[in-house]
Amino acid sequence: MKTAIIYASKHGTTETVAVSIAKKLSENNEVELFSIKKNPNPDISDFGTVILGTPIYAGQASGKMQKFCKNNEQALLQKKTGLFVCGMEPDRAKREKELADAYPAVLSENAAATGFLGGAFKFEEMNFMERFLINKISKTNESVSRIDTNAIEVFVEQLLD
Repeated sequence: MKTAIIYASKHGTTETVAVSIAKKLSENNEVELFSIKKNPNPDISDFGTVILGTPIYAGQASGKMQKFCKNNEQALLQKKTGLFVCGMEPDRAKREKELADAYPAVLSENAAATGFLGGAFKFEEMNFMERFLINKISKTNESVSRIDTNAIEVFVEQLLD
């Protein structure tokens, strides 16, 4: 089965997670990765499974991903889908809300897998304002990764069921 992984990524964390998912799925599937920044509307007609990934910044999903979902909602409903977000929110209830708000409800309800897969602060890639805001909100001023490898495993298992 052909799988498309379409992701938005500003500093590379969501891309890293997308690549990790692709490696795990490529043992049994043909997998193609699409950066929505480079290709805002990839053709999904030839794929049986479509996985969407977006970062969460200040509680909001990528605008490009939201636009892609809106423009392709009917086509996505005809596919097996997986939806994931990457973010650094520590509170479980807030993470669940961010995941629920990231994608249209109809897509979430029909998804084979959903997951909050962790995130990272990459200070070396942030501009001054991003570093300032992260420092104020999170009380940290250094790069840190909290990509959740266990959550990635669970997400991939849900897709393969």
